[in-house]
Amino acid sequence: MEEIKQELVRRGFKGELDDSAEAKETYSHDASMFELRPELVIMPMDAEDVQIATKLVADKKTDLPNLSLTGRSAGTDMAGGAINESIIMSFTQHMNNIGHVSATEGTAQPGVYYRDYEVETLKQGSLMPSYPASRDMAAIGGIANNNSGGEKSLEYGKTADWIKELKMVFADGIERVVKPLSKSELDAKMAQQDFESEVYRGIFDLCDKNYDVIKAAKPNVSKNSMGYGIWDVWDRETGLFDLTRLIVGGEGTLGMMTEVTFKLTPKRAHSGLLVFFMRDTAKLGEVINTVLAAKPATFEGFDDQTLILFFKLMPSLLKTMGVVPFVQLLLSLIPQAFMLVKGYPKFILMVEFNGDTTDEVEQK
Repeated sequence: MEEIKQELVRRGFKGELDDSAEAKETYSHDASMFELRPELVIMPMDAEDVQIATKLVADKKTDLPNLSLTGRSAGTDMAGGAINESIIMSFTQHMNNIGHVSATEGTAQPGVYYRDYEVETLKQGSLMPSYPASRDMAAIGGIANNNSGGEKSLEYGKTADWIKELKMVFADGIERVVKPLSKSELDAKMAQQDFESEVYRGIFDLCDKNYDVIKAAKPNVSKNSMGYGIWDVWDRETGLFDLTRLIVGGEGTLGMMTEVTFKLTPKRAHSGLLVFFMRDTAKLGEVINTVLAAKPATFEGFDDQTLILFFKLMPSLLKTMGVVPFVQLLLSLIPQAFMLVKGYPKFILMVEFNGDTTDEVEQK
């Protein structure tokens, strides 16, 4: 790995290169149960550094087949997506800038924490609504690459639905804008004679030749974050080709994301929370169907064992979240904790309704 470090410097990499035992230990974990110890942690200063590192790994891959590059933002992935045994590229140190934010869209680099991004969007009265449950800890890069969803996904869908455009670095080491294209724009892109045109021609050919098979294979679910959503890339009816649908959810395996522009939605003025405490789950299905018919903004549930696990993990959560967000979370769970001490409920359902007025919320 020393040779890789030297080559990165020779090619002009400006950020930190850390192969210390402490760095390897820190970056061997994310929020999952897995542990993989990297050989090197790099911290790019800007998109140019990302291009240099990506191109170097691609160039060396034939001679060093075990060499790989994994992007990492906040490291809150619970499936091991932010760890590897080669090179970790950490974005939170330097690539953490928030760009232009308006009422309808906002731009940010992958190392920006969602909590900071939301502060800026709320100044415009808007929200990027597909944030995950780990909103106080998660960063933009992970949210986009994992196609995250959370409490508001029932009403607003997943992150892929809120992408306006991406800036990506593919294996050729060049940063490019990826966004939905009309058929004429796609044709122009495919007519280029470069790496980018090869990507677009290959994906379009795959989608168009297998159009009916791909569309028929799309899962009939309200939320699908498995990645590689090929069935949403090419739409013959609208003539729209959207490569972001393939990339978002791919967990960085298709390229390195250097910037995201999200579409934003107005934050609803009022909301109300209804909590169900169920002593048993015999009628859980009936309750769920009744609630869904009322079209709630959010609908979440957990059992008594989940609440017990939360209390066991309190010290770790305090360290990760910080005092103020942790206390706010703790206060919100006091009623549930009180019920648990009494020996019930077995299941808790929390339903949120939004509206433009308090009367609208109360009526729902």
